[in-house]
Amino acid sequence: MTVKTQGVGPYPDKWARESATPLVERYHSAVRALAAEKFERSGMSWEEAVEAGVLLPTREELEQIEADVLAEGYRFDVSATISLKEEPDKYKPLAGITDSGEHETDEEGRPIVGTGDNVFKAPADITGTARYISDVDRVMEMLTEGVPDNTVAIIDDSGGTLTAPILGDFTAVVCMGGTVRSHLGILTREYNVPCLMNAELDGLADGDEVLVEYSKPAADAYADADAAAHHRVRIVKVS
Repeated sequence: MTVKTQGVGPYPDKWARESATPLVERYHSAVRALAAEKFERSGMSWEEAVEAGVLLPTREELEQIEADVLAEGYRFDVSATISLKEEPDKYKPLAGITDSGEHETDEEGRPIVGTGDNVFKAPADITGTARYISDVDRVMEMLTEGVPDNTVAIIDDSGGTLTAPILGDFTAVVCMGGTVRSHLGILTREYNVPCLMNAELDGLADGDEVLVEYSKPAADAYADADAAAHHRVRIVKVS
């Protein structure tokens, strides 16, 4: 959407590049179209419309956009597992852990059992024990008995709520959802706990010893798909 203002040249679309996923593009396009429609009806200049707040969507309008998007078959990615439990019709099911039996190997011939987007560049790679943490019972166990040393927490909840009480005690984190800008990514950065987001795992079992390349550069949240794939960090099964 390009908006012309009185006496001033056109304002270019702030989001000139297509969104990262079809769902985000569909949702943003609907919101932009709604704003353009409201602006057209207002009869105001762009500055006046912004100042008056007439472009802001109402709750009902946003709910209608969501309903339209879901009716077209789109589903949201899960950032917090409670969302899937409370509204399963809105969200994609969580991806299970696969084991294809076919793995690429690193320079030492060890199987690569996953990749992910690095939240921040750590001083060194980390070797630890992969421990799956996907429910409150496991969190409570670690909260009362302590997080085992060298725990590389494997998490499917990118919202960070599930593991917040013990997050700072992890040696490192691998999250199977979200992006480097998700809440969990922000929290791990603040706790200085190395973290991969949007991880894809293949053949990683609870208790495996892994080496994760946290010393690689942080992922670029705005990179295109090809560039992002090139900078994915490897998870290597050591034993």
